[in-house]
Amino acid sequence: MCDDSLRDLQSFRRKAHHRAGRGGHGEGALRHGADGETLVVRVPPGTQVEGVEGDVQGRRWDLLAAGQRAVVVKGGSGGRGNKRFATPTRQAPRFAERGLAGEEGWLQLQLKLLADVGLVGLPNAGKSSLLARLTRATPKVASYPFTTLSPVLGVLEGEERQLVIADIPGLIEGASDGAGLGHDFLAHVERTRLLVHVLDLAPELSADEQADAVANHATIEHELAAHDTRLASLPRVLVLSKADLLPPERTSEEISRWSERLGPDVPVLATSSATGAGVQELAAELLRSVPALTGAGLEPGVSDAGHAPEGEPELAEHMVFRPAASSGFSVERVAAGSFAVSGRGVERLVARYDVNNEDAMAYLEGRLLKIGVLRALEAEGFEAGDDLEIAGVAFELDPDHPAE
Repeated sequence: MCDDSLRDLQSFRRKAHHRAGRGGHGEGALRHGADGETLVVRVPPGTQVEGVEGDVQGRRWDLLAAGQRAVVVKGGSGGRGNKRFATPTRQAPRFAERGLAGEEGWLQLQLKLLADVGLVGLPNAGKSSLLARLTRATPKVASYPFTTLSPVLGVLEGEERQLVIADIPGLIEGASDGAGLGHDFLAHVERTRLLVHVLDLAPELSADEQADAVANHATIEHELAAHDTRLASLPRVLVLSKADLLPPERTSEEISRWSERLGPDVPVLATSSATGAGVQELAAELLRSVPALTGAGLEPGVSDAGHAPEGEPELAEHMVFRPAASSGFSVERVAAGSFAVSGRGVERLVARYDVNNEDAMAYLEGRLLKIGVLRALEAEGFEAGDDLEIAGVAFELDPDHPAE
């Protein structure tokens, strides 16, 4: 099930095997056993599930929307009690039918991350250092421009949810026109749901430098709006970085000044990646400000047009179909006077009955004759007294005296 509170697949490194609860046994008074408990495995949005081995091989599911579900393996069918095999001539059957095991197999999970939060700002504003403090990401950090040449993703861990944060490489004036790989950098923030504008607080030591900081802030905001008008309407958080380079009272003054300039809708926080000051407050603000995706909102910022209506989201399921055999089983002569029958259907039929119960084996032999196993064996030269094996079980079929 797609769970919007998750953002990575780390939990599957710790636990690779998942098994649903088994069903209950039948009881007296013709009561059937309880159904097995359904196992729900939660994955983050953007997870692609592909069956690579076993019963699920060749299937693929794309889980995009919060609440979206896919049944990747099904539980086995239950058996039937001896009452179901009663006939006018066999009024008290001394055998019953076993239940079958459920499907199983190996799944490969791949996650195509969409960032919830984008860190934007001029080169060397402190975005990479801030990402390293907020998450366990390890971006390259240095004191020269354009240290980050491609976006770096990190996962912010909250108590009840996760957020993906992207460190967008530094933008410069003219980025919306392609300057400094601006189109490539700006494309990475198109689907974020909140932008954190990181502004270097350290240069604000004089009136002229303060004016430069205002101009720097305006430059980034202009480039974002010029690239995509939606970016101009995204929620913002302004982070004044490198606060450890200023006295605390000066930092408080700058927070008040920027809060007054931007208004009450834009939270302003001061942080220091060197000391960790303000980082926890920023993390709490991000977890509070980024809304959870619900319903059919398949991607952040994308309208519902063309997607499933309200209610259960449409599930994209892809299956690969391969040519099957012409019949449900195949007959093979393994040696002189020895034959083997194979096939999923006939093997599941044999698995339903106790091979040590004579009544059950007599009933099973009758079923095998009815579905054409004897005719197929005779076509291959089977005679009375020849050895026969199905799913590891030896049978004695007599063409001249078939079972009832």
